[in-house]
Amino acid sequence: MRVSSEEEVTLSAPDMAREASAAATTTAVLQPAPSQSGIFRAFRALRHRNFRLFWFGQLISLIGTWMQTTAQAWLVLELDHDAWLLGVVGALQFLPVLFFALFGGIIADRLPKKRILVLTQSSAAVQAFLLWVLVASGAVQIWHVLVLALLLGITNALDMPTRQAFVVEMVGREDLPNAVALNSSLFNMARVLGPAIGGLLIARLGVAPLFLLNALSFVPVIAGIAMIDSRRLYAQARLPLGKQGQPSPLQSLREGLAYVAHTPSVLLVIVVVGLVSLFGINFNVSLPLFATDVLHAGPAGFGFISSAFGIGSLLSALWLAWANKRPTIRSLLVSGIAFSILEAGFALSPWYPLSLVLIALTGFTQIAFSALANTTLQAVTPDHLRGRVMSVYMMVFAGSSPIGNLYTGALADLFGAPAAVLAGALPSLVAALAGWFLRGPAERDLTESRQFL
Repeated sequence: MRVSSEEEVTLSAPDMAREASAAATTTAVLQPAPSQSGIFRAFRALRHRNFRLFWFGQLISLIGTWMQTTAQAWLVLELDHDAWLLGVVGALQFLPVLFFALFGGIIADRLPKKRILVLTQSSAAVQAFLLWVLVASGAVQIWHVLVLALLLGITNALDMPTRQAFVVEMVGREDLPNAVALNSSLFNMARVLGPAIGGLLIARLGVAPLFLLNALSFVPVIAGIAMIDSRRLYAQARLPLGKQGQPSPLQSLREGLAYVAHTPSVLLVIVVVGLVSLFGINFNVSLPLFATDVLHAGPAGFGFISSAFGIGSLLSALWLAWANKRPTIRSLLVSGIAFSILEAGFALSPWYPLSLVLIALTGFTQIAFSALANTTLQAVTPDHLRGRVMSVYMMVFAGSSPIGNLYTGALADLFGAPAAVLAGALPSLVAALAGWFLRGPAERDLTESRQFL
């Protein structure tokens, strides 16, 4: 639906036949889409004031987060000199997502997402500030780091599905592909800049200032979210009230899972993403072994491998943002198949230059796969279910990281890094190929859903 002037339009549920049963109210502010060409097409979603506030705040905050990740890893080694604890800290930050993200999705569908994000971002800022106080005072112990990592993981279980589901409310469905890609480019840019800045600061100032800087980096994003104009959001759906009032959390959870199970396009994306994430996307834990034991490139070679992966990921996100095309099941599965093949090629490559090219292409296709999956789910899902559906997505995408890391790490320890990565690429390829041959119902469902968008 298009409106030629900038005005607020209230869309009742009957206006969208696919969401008629939701009995939800959708509010939208539809803006004219200015014609854009060249590089400016990649930043189309930034024409929305609410998304600009959110995006630029995240730009600063994510760099701070990656700086803290670098400092936290260094701190753990300083305190205990046990590399195994690095994996424990990482697992504690993602295990709560695996176990509690579904309930985070229920909350995201019950309460205004803006309010939830202010709370979660503030909680993360407090966690960073407490770490700074403990480190700066010299009182920090390893159990402090573990407990705070677990608390951050619990925060992430609520923050991740809420933040993912909030994107379409800020930009609408038309600019959703561009917004998801811009968020992905932001993440990958921060992943390149944050550790680099963090390493330089640790060398000069030690680890303590990085935790303080990360705590302060949350100020812009919290301020940006607080300044978002709720009246100009595209969708503010709430869980519909039944005869007995608001459904119980268990009923809400059952409704969300039933929607996933009975919607072919959503189910296919969730299953394929879950399997590829579990087996294939956690290969980065073995990259240091490739640099040292396989390619014999040393620490500098590891740095270039990591940078090549990051550059490929960033270019993919920018390309998707520039294209701003509605995703298809075919394009999603093709990117998943290409990712699996390229990952297997990297595992088998004995030449350092070829490995750099393959890891960059692997990063490119991985981001394409995950961004297309994210966009497809948000575009198909009714507003009142989006938080719960995205919580399932985050559970299988991010929540599988601890299990996937253990799987890859254990195989690398037993059989070497190439065998471990290959053992992840092959199941991923099987999952993507199975999705390709079973894609018919999902494609029909996606086509039908677009008739009501």
